[in-house]
Amino acid sequence: MKSMKKTLLGTGIALTLLSACAPKQSQETLTQSGLNPANYETMVDGVKPVKLYTLKNAAGMEVCVTNFGGRIVSIMVPDKNGEMKDVVLGFDSIADYQNIPSDFGASIGRYANRINKGIIVIDGETIQLPQNNFGHCLHGGPQGWQYQVYEGNQLNDSTMTLTMKSPDGDANFPGNVTATVTYALTSDNGIDISYEATTDKKTVINMTNHSYFNLSGNPANPATDHILYVNADSITPVDSTFMTTGEMITVADTPFDFNTPKTIAPDVTNFDNEQVKFGNGFDHNWVLNTKGDINQLAAKLTSPTSGITLEVYTDEPGIQVYTGNFLDGTVKGKKGITYPQRASVCLETQHYPDSPNKPQWPSVILEPGQTYHSHCIFKFGVEK
Repeated sequence: MKSMKKTLLGTGIALTLLSACAPKQSQETLTQSGLNPANYETMVDGVKPVKLYTLKNAAGMEVCVTNFGGRIVSIMVPDKNGEMKDVVLGFDSIADYQNIPSDFGASIGRYANRINKGIIVIDGETIQLPQNNFGHCLHGGPQGWQYQVYEGNQLNDSTMTLTMKSPDGDANFPGNVTATVTYALTSDNGIDISYEATTDKKTVINMTNHSYFNLSGNPANPATDHILYVNADSITPVDSTFMTTGEMITVADTPFDFNTPKTIAPDVTNFDNEQVKFGNGFDHNWVLNTKGDINQLAAKLTSPTSGITLEVYTDEPGIQVYTGNFLDGTVKGKKGITYPQRASVCLETQHYPDSPNKPQWPSVILEPGQTYHSHCIFKFGVEK
């Protein structure tokens, strides 16, 4: 009998130990959006830790961020029925972010958008940057900050900072640059994003957030039914390689006029318009009327199915509206959902594309002793 008791006791201890060692996949370990933080914990280059950070506010909103690329992974907000919806595209694991090229949710740097032929000239010196998009440098090149590890620091339940220390010569950009991105989740369901950067050598910088929004909460369907407003009277047109020409043209009487809110479809496929054809849809910079006033509404996106709204405020002079034209139905995101073409809308606040080569446009030069600032607010609401 003692022998049997010892056997049973030993078996119980063994089961307990096995249970303790087993990976915990219980509902309590998941975020509200259904993410498993363990899937985001790894070391990049053997020395840079990556993890998932969760921000919450008293209203119940949740935003999940990974310091790999400073990416927003999920945003949970209530729809018109009070049901929480995840309104951004992304992946279920850090491995997918590493292995599947994307800009989903990223903090883009050093230079958001395109630089013509990857060439900048600073104080008479011609600098060749990577050419990764139709011969141009897009979003800092193929190893831009969206593929690098920021240092993450969660300050409280609703605020975190991300720090990037970019060495002189990073993608051939000059200067040792220290940049910070602050995500603050506000009580009125806004994501307040502040960017700052300093340098020890004259350089260029233009940062943005590249979240892919589908406010219906169902990214298996295109977002072309969304209603868009953009507070802008002109765009900076592009050529067939997506490069800005240096002009500004009016949006009046064109598919690009969103001064009165309207559905994105059918104009997004109006290829009779040369600019829509060149962009394969909307992939253009709108010249905002807000003149750097963060208190003026720059853009607004609304899902007619969920009632969820997104208002964009910024002190930047422009906003890139990109309608997911190059999503092709081959990428599987969170929960195994395949993202079709135009499954999302990006609203990237920015200086204009190729500003380093367009002296007539607002400057993107950052010099030693100066601090770069940029401010964007994504404010969510609901229309019933």
